[in-house]
Amino acid sequence: MKIILMTDAFPPRYQTSVGSIVINSARQLKTQGHQILIITATDNKKEAGRANYKDLDVWRVYADFSPRLRSYLGLYNPQSVGAVKKIFQEFSPDIIHAHLIHYWLSYHCLKLAKAAGAKVFLTSHDVNLFHFDKFDSFIDKKNLNIPENLNYRVSWRDEFRAAKKRYNPFRRIIIKYYLKSVNKIFSVSDALKKALADNGIFNVATVYNAVDASAYQSGLEEVNDFKKKYNLADKKIIFFGGRMSRYKGGEQILSALALIIREVPNAVLLIAAQKSGYWGKMEKIIKKLNLAEHVICPGWLLDDDMVIAYNSIDVCVTPSICLDTFNLFNIEAMAAKKPVVGTCFGGTPEVVINGTTGYIVNPLNIKMLAEKIIELLADPQKAEGFGEAGYQRVLDRFSLENQANKILDFYQKY
Repeated sequence: MKIILMTDAFPPRYQTSVGSIVINSARQLKTQGHQILIITATDNKKEAGRANYKDLDVWRVYADFSPRLRSYLGLYNPQSVGAVKKIFQEFSPDIIHAHLIHYWLSYHCLKLAKAAGAKVFLTSHDVNLFHFDKFDSFIDKKNLNIPENLNYRVSWRDEFRAAKKRYNPFRRIIIKYYLKSVNKIFSVSDALKKALADNGIFNVATVYNAVDASAYQSGLEEVNDFKKKYNLADKKIIFFGGRMSRYKGGEQILSALALIIREVPNAVLLIAAQKSGYWGKMEKIIKKLNLAEHVICPGWLLDDDMVIAYNSIDVCVTPSICLDTFNLFNIEAMAAKKPVVGTCFGGTPEVVINGTTGYIVNPLNIKMLAEKIIELLADPQKAEGFGEAGYQRVLDRFSLENQANKILDFYQKY
């Protein structure tokens, strides 16, 4: 089959988790004999056009506008839709599978895909189909236990608070109109599938994200060099990262770290993140809690360095305080045979099996978060057992082959 995969941001310029997911999916489908074209966007006119990226056929479409206009141009972007329509006509695909297209490419591409005669699929990686930004209003901040039966219904007030001056009252109505062109929507977790249903979006199947577990192994010499480079030798290493914001749980893990070092004095928090934006807030908390000697942030780690980092740590934490739909850190750490202490909010409980591959906690309960991390740092045998169980779970449930086969079944069904 001739398959087009679409996503707003793509390497090498934009390093995003969805970009990595699209690359892995493209490679897996290509190995099964399908012809793959990736359509993405660029804000640099010199980069626009067709090119090869790591043996993948990539077509970059120029689009550039102020983020303040995203509520409108993310629906229909005149800068990109004409070029996308021409690509569809030239490539003549059997399948068009969109991922994140709500920024530069725009949702109108779904209608163009259907008009091109292709079967159309959309993977929902986040809450953008029904909410403007990160979504946390469903969380009862006073409840420090693991909540049950969460209601993800979004009101216009929730959207207005998130979008503020960028609020578009017609946005969700228009998105649902474009979704009529889609044969099937994929959610990356059952939690997201429920949230979509709670907001009137159906025709959804869960297809989990996946990784190649064999790509997350590194040698002892590489690990030792990494630890030496970042002064991590003889430390108990807690790993945390991603695109920093208050929703990632940075304040919560720092508060937990203040408790952890009382019991495990050689514990350090290794943070893989860009030192911009919310990082300024993190630095203030680090200073306030006297944690400077226990926090190491080398910036964002790419490719091989990230793999080595996973193999160097003792435990990975994903303490998000929003509807974190999946979080690739979970399965990447598990692929490296490391235990995970993860949030109860979103898709993490579907990935991390509590008491088997790690622990599920309410990250608003700082004591609970700290205690589970301390338990794993203090019991290397248990941590190793959780890591091995996590690795096997990745092989069984989150392999690229399983993901590709499930998606291909839907392609052929429709």
